[in-house]
Amino acid sequence: MRSSSKLLPSTDLASLERQLRLLLPADLYAAVWIDPSAETLIRAFEHLRTLQHMVINYVPASVVNQPPIPGNVRYSWQSGSLLFTDLAGFTSLLEAKATEGLRGAEALLILLNHYFAQMIEIISKAGGNLLEFTGDALLVQFTSPRPEHELGQAIHAGLRMQRAMADFAEIQTVRGPRTLKMRVGIHSGRFVTADIGTPMRMAHVLLGRAVQVAKQAEGLGEVGYVSVTQTICDRIDQQFRLKPGNADHWLVDDDFSAKRLGEYDITLKRHRSASTILFDRSVPSLLTEISTVINRVEPLVSYLPCSVLKLLINSAAQRKIPPAFPTIPVVFVNLIGLPEAVDDALPEETEAIVQCFAKAFALINGIVEMREGILQKVSYHSTGSEMLIHFGVLNPDPSDVLRAAAALLAIRQVIGNLASPTVQGKPIQLTCRIGLSYGPVFAAEIGEPRGRREFNILGDTVNIAARLMSRAPDNQILVNQAAYKQLKGQYPCQAIGELALKGKALPEPVFTLEEPP
Repeated sequence: MRSSSKLLPSTDLASLERQLRLLLPADLYAAVWIDPSAETLIRAFEHLRTLQHMVINYVPASVVNQPPIPGNVRYSWQSGSLLFTDLAGFTSLLEAKATEGLRGAEALLILLNHYFAQMIEIISKAGGNLLEFTGDALLVQFTSPRPEHELGQAIHAGLRMQRAMADFAEIQTVRGPRTLKMRVGIHSGRFVTADIGTPMRMAHVLLGRAVQVAKQAEGLGEVGYVSVTQTICDRIDQQFRLKPGNADHWLVDDDFSAKRLGEYDITLKRHRSASTILFDRSVPSLLTEISTVINRVEPLVSYLPCSVLKLLINSAAQRKIPPAFPTIPVVFVNLIGLPEAVDDALPEETEAIVQCFAKAFALINGIVEMREGILQKVSYHSTGSEMLIHFGVLNPDPSDVLRAAAALLAIRQVIGNLASPTVQGKPIQLTCRIGLSYGPVFAAEIGEPRGRREFNILGDTVNIAARLMSRAPDNQILVNQAAYKQLKGQYPCQAIGELALKGKALPEPVFTLEEPP
């Protein structure tokens, strides 16, 4: 039986138990509960402080600096420049490195993180806010009270990023040298930034046509150049030399001297919470410090998928997640109607649109989590918004594709049943397009090793899912042949022939996923 001197710390600890069970690895949680001594609590505090630094690096600086109350939807209109990047040649590099097994995965991760570290440094020094990684792509937001200054920052950053690609012009692999190149697209305009979701899972998203136009600028760009829209061309005609690109887009000609472009406009450092120094190591003081760290980290962890958060918690001591090449199902869901509607909405209608998007995200994430999948993120498409979803990345299993199929059918039904908000009194037409592929991916914690980073998946399987989504008719689910073979006999699929998919030399057999009878 415990003495009365032990009861007070235990009672204080009980008030923190709910948070601790979510934020501590199982063995440390048990140790703290069984033996809440100063020595054990110091271990818990150090773990939470490490986790705090890791989570800060997983979310945008704007969220870190102004964390929301998890589950509370908030939004605001902003004006700024959006920069999208995408790598060309990564799939070929990944396939070459995959033949080397674990050694190839480690080498690929080192190379990829070297690339991201350079890009993140350029973004940070140019004053950009890195909103997200989407595979090997980046989305960066530039805002400033002076629009001309913010636009110049974005273009200068894009040019510097293109110059940095010289380091990746010749990468040696067992299949011969490979080259990485990059497309950069920029557009300026007004858009809504929103934090949506539930206390368990939040997301930071952008809504509006300006986001889609910026994505189009990257897609229509040329490798090695910064592509800008006509809107930007009209604003910077005298500041930069431009030449015609594709479909009313313009390419910025890098005619700057090395010295001039080498001078950064401003230098910003990413916000990081100062490390707490423990002067008082008594049990009551340690419990107070633990409570303080929990209050800082808890609003941020909801931006991570539950499985990824657990992975970070269990790997916090090593501060490293080993890379791997699992074979898994990958899904893209394109939600069309809501994101672009905010531009035409009356002020009183905007909140209903954001709330509907938040509802869709929460319900879809619940469907995915229930089937042991991961809704990785909300990203952006030339039409609507995308959601990247995958199953089995941490523990691949033959049932992964079946659970993915069940989730997609449920997601389609949820989107079809959403009550449409109105724009200028008329209901929004909500539709979805879904792509499912099955195959190997590269799964790793990518980004700056001690800075902005996230756990993500990359590779041809991810690209195929995105291409299938883009080719899907409204409210249809397209699957590749590898996924069809896994589903055959379990879920009805209808062959629709072969489709030419971007990046593929030959047409690919494609099937539709249908409702079971």
